[in-house]
Amino acid sequence: MTATCDIAIIGGGPVGAALALALSKSQLSVCVLEARPAHAASNDARALALSYGSRLLLGRLGVWDALRDVSAIRTIHISQKHSFGRTLLHAAEMNVPELGYVLPYPALQDALTDALQHSDVASIYGASVTQLQNGAHHAAIVYQQDGAERSLNTRLAVVADGGKLLAQQHPPEVHDYGQTALITHITCTAPKPDTAFERFTPQGPLALLPFKEGYELVWTAPHRRAQEMLMWDDATFLRELQQHFGDRVGEFTHVGKRTTFPLGLKRATNLFPMPHTVLLGNAAQTMHPVAGQGFNMGLRDAWELAQEILDAAPEAPGIEAMLADYRSRRRTDREAGIRFTDGLVRLFSNDLPGLSAGRAGALTALDCLPFAKKFVAKRMMFGANG
Repeated sequence: MTATCDIAIIGGGPVGAALALALSKSQLSVCVLEARPAHAASNDARALALSYGSRLLLGRLGVWDALRDVSAIRTIHISQKHSFGRTLLHAAEMNVPELGYVLPYPALQDALTDALQHSDVASIYGASVTQLQNGAHHAAIVYQQDGAERSLNTRLAVVADGGKLLAQQHPPEVHDYGQTALITHITCTAPKPDTAFERFTPQGPLALLPFKEGYELVWTAPHRRAQEMLMWDDATFLRELQQHFGDRVGEFTHVGKRTTFPLGLKRATNLFPMPHTVLLGNAAQTMHPVAGQGFNMGLRDAWELAQEILDAAPEAPGIEAMLADYRSRRRTDREAGIRFTDGLVRLFSNDLPGLSAGRAGALTALDCLPFAKKFVAKRMMFGANG
């Protein structure tokens, strides 16, 4: 027997869960299909950089106050290696309490999952979706659970699983930056509380995100170099990091477990690959972590899709007109965010003659122009539609 619902969300990660919560307490029946078993702990070691705008959205979803181990960012220090050019962004200058926050990915996932379990949203765990097809008035989902094949018809299928489900039939545009991100936690002798550092170097950007007693480090490098960095002993790693970053936070004293993942730009050529279907979050676009825009854009995707669904008549989720409105609503922010992160990587990840001085001058000019700094900070906090 085939089950039915109004909205089926494929993927119960943070973006899919946020959409489900935004649609709870409505007249619509909402179902989340998640491949992970119920109560399975996340093994994602990354720290998330949330913008102030994302905090506001998570507050509206009733999740923010449940989060633990959150460190605030009130100052962002942006610099270029071998250059005196730099820019400082301060929350006080933007009339906000914080510019952003750092927290473990599992903390956010657990808080969203717990909120879902106390909502009227149906969550189906251990559900591995194998097929997604379109019918005349619905999308048809086939999934495996407990060794059995099950089916679900829905008026709107939201693919929020990272894009794996439809990648073969609808391949995204992909650009390999030739870089890998190495992530770890570090401590130092002179940490600057509430201050994040974004340092551009010819091999790629390096970020220090304040977290607890130290920093979450995101160090990008060419693929082969990053694998070498992964194999360094702790003393070598700390010495090389000191030489690469400098002494703005004193001497680096301890490094935790290191992980790596390759970096690229992936974007769906069509957010609506078939009728009654929309791509969301990483299924729609995956960006370079520079400036910390990826998850924040995914959360804005989820919130604005929910508003379009709720604004439509109860019988209208998934119709072409509603999806067209969502496309129009998200176009500017999505395109601007992709261009912003892609442009930063291409502009700063090189040592071409003459460009270094120009980049240094641009950072210094930005620091001297309050209206320009507010424009950049607003984009980072709220996106292009903020």
